[in-house]
Order: sequence, then structure tokens, then C-alpha cells
Amino acid sequence: MDRVTQEILDLLEEINCVPRCSGHEEKIANWLKEWSLANGLNVKFDSVNNILIRVPASKRYERSPVIVIQGHMDMVCEKDPDSSHDFTRDPIEQYIEGDWLKARGTTLGADNGFALALALVLAKDKDLPHPPLELLFTVDEETGLTGANELMPDFISGKILLNLDSEDEGVFIIGCAGGLNTNIRIALEYTPVPEGHILCRMTVGGLAGGHSGVDIHEKRANANKLLATSLDTLLASFDIYLINIEGGSAHNAIPRHAEALFAISQDEYENALSVIRDIEKGARLDYRENDPLLSIGLTQQADKDVNTSLKKDLAKKIIDLLVQLPDGVARMSEDVPGLVETSNNLATMRMEDEYLAIISTQRSSADAGLSEITKEIEDISSSAGAIVLHNGGYPAWQPDIDSSLLQRSKKIYMETFGEQARTEVIHAGLECAVIGSKFPDMDMISFGPTIKNPHSPDERLHIPSVLKLWKFLTALLASFSGNY
Repeated sequence: MDRVTQEILDLLEEINCVPRCSGHEEKIANWLKEWSLANGLNVKFDSVNNILIRVPASKRYERSPVIVIQGHMDMVCEKDPDSSHDFTRDPIEQYIEGDWLKARGTTLGADNGFALALALVLAKDKDLPHPPLELLFTVDEETGLTGANELMPDFISGKILLNLDSEDEGVFIIGCAGGLNTNIRIALEYTPVPEGHILCRMTVGGLAGGHSGVDIHEKRANANKLLATSLDTLLASFDIYLINIEGGSAHNAIPRHAEALFAISQDEYENALSVIRDIEKGARLDYRENDPLLSIGLTQQADKDVNTSLKKDLAKKIIDLLVQLPDGVARMSEDVPGLVETSNNLATMRMEDEYLAIISTQRSSADAGLSEITKEIEDISSSAGAIVLHNGGYPAWQPDIDSSLLQRSKKIYMETFGEQARTEVIHAGLECAVIGSKFPDMDMISFGPTIKNPHSPDERLHIPSVLKLWKFLTALLASFSGNY
């Protein structure tokens, strides 16, 4: 492995020893502060813990424009169901397999820890020619774009921004979808479980999951939807009493695991088990290409102190709602072949105190498309008697094909590798959308190494793409030897 790649991966491993789940970036922020001071760099924080590290220009680049290199500190904390990993204290255990960097049983955190590692290695290298740099690291990108939303006009000075939060080397991202979260709450009411019933747990697992924007077009199974449709089938034939239902772990991850606890007559258990086996067989056939490890299981539970369940009519209403709520691609773009225009992800469901809480995440590159699918979800939920609230909205980033930065980047990529970089608009949220709305004069592109299956424990980083990205980025920075 070459020296630069090794240095970046080693620094990523250091970063992966610091807890940084979304909304809990205090420790990584302090780590970055200590790193900056130890390396003689100026660092500052804002009110939400966004960090700006200033790197002076190298010789003969003092008059070059300030370049902002941007990434986010937080990561999606997903793990395998049988993993004992504690994200609040345990290091991510990364390892190399062939050309890929992976993690054992958890998300790798290359999204977006790689941006931090690359930027810091760049900042530490005294031999590289580059303009004055502002390394901007934001908080809570994954759950609400909080850091980008809270940026103040005077926090950064640069007007050229390189976002390092993309996942296909050789691709320049110049636009992205906007999005909105919908929170659905249904009040819970309970009734006694009849005598002669046993407890059963239905589990949906083994799914690929993935990013709810980047991977939504791949028709991967959603554990929440599979659980709901399976329960709906059981409700049609058996007298069951729903006790608990839960699934999903993050608003921007396709749910990989879901489960329900219910009571059923001892006499009906074997027939119900047979039905579940048939459902599993059909689901495996439907999703054989993208979810070959899919499983739907039903097991008896040891006697527990559970004597109440949801009222029968309420349980039916909840299952009907989950079945009716949309999930996946709603519309493809008419302008860009192969691009998803509008989608949603039935992301999480949890019974919390007196309510069942459901979160759906909508995305669209068109304002009308986002409004339409959000209204559909709101209407279905309201008809079921649910309370509906929206939050976490962010705008779409509209592409600028005449961008000077884009033209320069394409030219440098061709000169460096003898091949054309692709230009794309993606169906995912990027901080560029929010930053662009706050700084209208900002010229931006997004790029990164090749990362597969972000937001899932199958996340992996393509190691050969690291050096290519480094060569491109350093050549691009060196090209700003005069006025922009």
C-alpha cells in the first residue's frame, strides 16, 4: 500500500476510536481541536460545535482564493442484530479484505470520517502546494443537517467549496434532492391477553439495508414493510394480540431488522408458523437478487410478565396504516435518465410510552414531488387517527452546469488520469444544498472515494480509490496558483 493511502487509513482508524454518532459529536469535536492545536493550526467552534480549521497557504499561493474543504463529523451508527458493540465507547473495528476496508459488525464510518482523515493529512503535509484552506467540519449531518443549517455568515470566508461526502470516485456531484421527515404518532390503548395464549416473536432480518437515498432504487426489502404485511396476513386468519412492534434504526437507512411480539392461541401456533414459512419463501423469491439472506421467523417466547396487548381494533388500524404507507421510489426523473426524482423510506417505528412513533423520510429533486408524497403520507396517517408532524426539511441543490469550479475540476481530472469524470445529480441530501442556500455565491462540487452500502454494517471503502482521490484533490488545489 502506498504511503499516502496508509496514512489516511491510519488516521481514519484513530478517528474511528472516538464516539461520533449523530447528535453526539462532543468527543470528536474535542479530538479535532486537540489535533489542530498539536499541529499548530488555528481552530474555532460555533454555537452548535461546527469546527473550522484554517490552514495557511503554501508559498506563492498567498493570493489564491480561499478553498473550503467540507465534511461532517457524525456517522450513522448501525450494527448487526447480534453485535454487542457499544457506539458510545467501543472503537470501530476496521480491517482490510482484498481491496476493501470494512468494519466488524458495524458501519465503518467512512461516511464521513474519510473526509476528516483526508483533510487532516492534507493539512499536515508541508510540501503540498495549495491556497489558504478552511477545513469545515459540521455536526449532525445524518439526522438533520443541523450543522449546515446553523452556519452563520461570518463563520467561513471562502467562496469555493469542495464537499467530500460523495461515494463514487470519478464522479462529480453537482446537485441533490431536497427532503423532509414526517413523524407519525398513534395513541396506544391496551386490553388483557386472554387465557390459553402463548407469546410469539416474529422477526424480519438478514436484509441488505443501505442508504435511503443512494440505494432506494435498488428495490431492497424494507424490514418494516415486510413485518407489517406479514402481520396483516396473520391477522386475516388468526386471533392474535399485538403486544409490541418495532423496526429500523435511522431515518436515512433502509430498515434491515424489525420484530413484533404478540400472543396467539397454543392451538393456532403451528398453523401460524406454516403461514410465516410460506411468506418467507415468497419474500425470498421476490427479493432474491438484492436480499439473498432475507429471513422471516416466528418463535415461541418463554413465559414473561406480559398480560396486556393493544386493543384488537387499534392493532388492526396500525397494521393497516403500515401496509398503506408508501415506501420506495414514487417517481423517476423525466429529465435525467436513471435518476430517482421522488421517494420515501418507511424508516423507523417504536412504541414509546403512550404512542407508537413512526418516521417516514421523503426525498425529491422537485418541490411539487416532495409536497405530493408528503401529503399522501399525511392523508393516510390522518385517516388512521394519527398525529402528523414534519421536521428536518432541507432544499434541493439545483445543478449549475456552467460552474467555473466544475469546468476546472473536469479539466484537472482529465489531465491527471487521461479519462473523463462523470457529472451527476443524486437522490440524496448533501450539505451543499443548505450551504448553497446560505451562501448564494458559493461555487461547489461534491466528490469522494468509492464507498459501498453506507448506513449499514456492510459499508466498505474501496482502497485503490483513496490514492486516486488524493491525486485529483492535490492537483486541483495546485491549479489555483493565481486568481480564480
